[in-house]
Amino acid sequence: MPRLFSYGTLQQEAVQLATFGRRLEGRQDALVGFEQSLLTIDDPRVVELSGKTEHLIVAYNGNEDSRVPGTVFEITDEELARADAYEVAQYIRIATVLASGRDAWVYVDARFVDES
Repeated sequence: MPRLFSYGTLQQEAVQLATFGRRLEGRQDALVGFEQSLLTIDDPRVVELSGKTEHLIVAYNGNEDSRVPGTVFEITDEELARADAYEVAQYIRIATVLASGRDAWVYVDARFVDES
């Protein structure tokens, strides 16, 4: 079962119910070597679900002391595809290792990811 780390709106119950059809159970964890900033969202569907026009986004900075707190969820492959559909184009899903040592997927700022 895949793990998905969320530091933002995927932690909200309303977003989970609309995206996955259920409330997710998760554990606190942290993303290491990343820093947060805000992203203005213009997708009306995402704004309606989250209730926010500004969402957190993260970019890798390589600093082992940088930690982004959040929650790691175990989800199905189908739910991971639903999460992909929820996220706007500015986010890209990458594999990472969390502070706990667990492997997880996380959505990061697509502008700073080398896809080659």
